[in-house]
Amino acid sequence: MSIIEVEQLAKSYRVYKKRDGLKESVRSLFRRQYEDVHAVAGIDLKVEQGEFVAFLGPNGAGKTTTLKLLSGVINPTSGSAKVMGFTPWQRKNEYRRRFALVMGQKNQLWWDLPARDSYRLHQQIYAVPADQFNTTLNELTDLLGVENLLGQPVRELSLGERMKMELIAALLHRPEVLFLDEPTIGLDVIAQHNIQKFLRYYQEKCGMTVLLTSHYMKDIAALCKRVVIIARGEIQYDGSLAGVIDQFSGYKLLTFEFAAGHQPNLGLFGEIIDETWPKVQIRVSRSEVPKILAEVLRDNPIDDVSVEDVPLEEVIAKMFRDSAIDH
Repeated sequence: MSIIEVEQLAKSYRVYKKRDGLKESVRSLFRRQYEDVHAVAGIDLKVEQGEFVAFLGPNGAGKTTTLKLLSGVINPTSGSAKVMGFTPWQRKNEYRRRFALVMGQKNQLWWDLPARDSYRLHQQIYAVPADQFNTTLNELTDLLGVENLLGQPVRELSLGERMKMELIAALLHRPEVLFLDEPTIGLDVIAQHNIQKFLRYYQEKCGMTVLLTSHYMKDIAALCKRVVIIARGEIQYDGSLAGVIDQFSGYKLLTFEFAAGHQPNLGLFGEIIDETWPKVQIRVSRSEVPKILAEVLRDNPIDDVSVEDVPLEEVIAKMFRDSAIDH
């Protein structure tokens, strides 16, 4: 049995629809109009133990709602889900002790207290034995390099330091499943890299199952082999990271470096993306790559050439735009 099993899981909200104008405002006092918003529209999903899965989608696609459903924070409108054999929204203590949820925009640590005090409270809530607590805390603080920050009030820490402390709090009870919602949001490049490095190492070491949402494609590329793309509350793609580009990008990027003094018009072959002589990059249809390479190499002196996939960010952004247009 998969560690996470979801069948036709759906969550809808009834939202008040306010109309413009004084007349409509007065009318709404007596008769309000509502509409149903489908945050999650009947998804099916299976995740095996030890997988690190990325959940991608535009704002409002249903990513965070799905994580909240799987962690039992909210109840579904319909459908079913099992995580480690538990129904999340039953909120059994046995389940709560075996998973963790980290949301990049929410704090679980006491703002005015040192992180160490919050961790002690965490130990009592989860009934973590003292020896296990001390061993795990020492290991995590050492891996993240924050030993000297445990006694400092959380409000005095930088954003990156706070996220490290939040991760420690989530992992102190050694969860088997970890839900991460935008863990690197707002962090600088170095802080993002440090968080990625830690998560990759610790997940492999402990064999945790991780579901990650992120708008940073570098997070996804660094951590996840499997990608689930959700839009309008429905799963649009479930497969490998490389498969996203193969399935949804019909283009390749060709970069030519020409011999000195030679400047052919590559606009005849494709869309010019960058033109910094002697290098020129063009975007061309995947099916046309062999033909265009042959023609350019035949007729021009070339010092170097490369063929690359369109960047993942561009492919995902196009998918989101197309999804919005279809909707």
